[in-house]
Amino acid sequence: MCKYDKLMALGVGVVLGTIACPPGVALPLWQVAEAPPSILPSQSEPTPTPTEPAPTEPTPAQTPSTPNLESSPNPLLFPTVPEEVKLDPTVPLTLQQALELARQQNRDLQEALLSLERSQAAFQEATAARYPNLQLRSNLSRSDSASGELSNARQRELFGDQAQQDTASTSLDGTVELSYDLYTSGLRPAQISAASSQVRFDELEVERIAHQLQFDITDAYYNLQQRDEEVRIARSAVQRFEQNLKDAEALEKAGVGTKFDVLQARVDLGNAQQDLTQALSQQLISRRNLTQLLSLPQSADIFAADPIVPAGDWALSLEESIVLAYKNRAELEQELVQRDIGSQRRRAAQAALGPQVSVFANYNALEVFSDSLNSADGYALGARLQWNLYDGGAARSRALQQEKNMEIAETRFANLRGRVRFQVEQSYFQLQSNKTNINTAGVALEEARERLRLARLRFQAGVGTQSEVIDGITALTQAEGNLSRAIIEYNRALASIQRAVSNLDGSLADNGFE
Repeated sequence: MCKYDKLMALGVGVVLGTIACPPGVALPLWQVAEAPPSILPSQSEPTPTPTEPAPTEPTPAQTPSTPNLESSPNPLLFPTVPEEVKLDPTVPLTLQQALELARQQNRDLQEALLSLERSQAAFQEATAARYPNLQLRSNLSRSDSASGELSNARQRELFGDQAQQDTASTSLDGTVELSYDLYTSGLRPAQISAASSQVRFDELEVERIAHQLQFDITDAYYNLQQRDEEVRIARSAVQRFEQNLKDAEALEKAGVGTKFDVLQARVDLGNAQQDLTQALSQQLISRRNLTQLLSLPQSADIFAADPIVPAGDWALSLEESIVLAYKNRAELEQELVQRDIGSQRRRAAQAALGPQVSVFANYNALEVFSDSLNSADGYALGARLQWNLYDGGAARSRALQQEKNMEIAETRFANLRGRVRFQVEQSYFQLQSNKTNINTAGVALEEARERLRLARLRFQAGVGTQSEVIDGITALTQAEGNLSRAIIEYNRALASIQRAVSNLDGSLADNGFE
């Protein structure tokens, strides 16, 4: 049997346990459970009362739908009156829903898909050179030339009216020609290969943007979770300092406390209220940032519906992660494709100095309506040779430019390879450190709660000091923040290493980004 660490949610705290799984069953490391009653906040600690309605986590049967978050299909629409940008009531949004909305509505991804369609059309244009061209030309004309009129006038002077002729004529002619470029010195296959490589480059660009978008949305969602948790912790701190102020005032009235303790409690409460105001401001900014990334309607307002729990585990070693990143990263393959595009364009530039051979066959017919003769027709078969013997070095210069583009792509590949490795290593080390911090912060949170409970009891009994209570409140607030930050930073590091490796076991398709 395999053993996995099991983290059980204690509000925002965790304890460490173990569970067993049968061979061959891959269970995630992080399992969420209800908090044991023995380590929940004591009844003497006041429950925070939010100043605004706190978001509730939806149950599976109440999972919020996303149709009301769909943006307008008109990309040129913009609000003109304040009512159109006024925010609606907040709606819950899960991470999975955010990823699905991003796939449907993100402008950068839509632009990349349009660029791919454009390059596919360019490839079809290039492949059309493999086939012959068939042209039809036809002319219908009526002419009455000035020179013909003068010639008739002279003949009438010499021969009289017997020499009068009609100078106007009406004719219809048509030509059908079939032509084919028989030999292009490599120009045609080079252009087709370059267009095909451009399609592949744009496909990789769509993949790159989709991976980056998935990471950006995930990171923004975790940032919103962190801001929500900071607001919750700040509200809890305000409530604890309010309780501390009540205790100090009660002791002062009973004659066992001092005015100094009351003033100190009021100062601490004011500081906590300022921290709450700042946390609320950062929460609103994070909401608007995620709204912008998702291209949501102008009036949409959201909050994170997912609980703050570890998102999973990373089963690969550092070395395996690096090798897999080299294999999967679209950016690396893009540079190789860019090098191939430069090679094909160099061939096309060099082909301009080679001979171009084409063959043709045409059939033509002519009918003149102003005479008594029948229509006539004819045909032509032939070949054309075009050879640019000297162009002042322009073709060689174009070929040299493409050689430099190839060298640039090689240099970028080497540079990007080093950055990819660093991204994997950085994310991996952060993942391991935050995994350890979760366990440490969970124990520290339990101890901080017990410390505050004892300090409050001692203060109420008159054997402790207010400083002990204040220190306990500060320590508990810090412990709550440390645990939530450790979990969120762990999730961020996990998302970061998934982005650094990219397309791990079809993760992109699983999230709707295929």
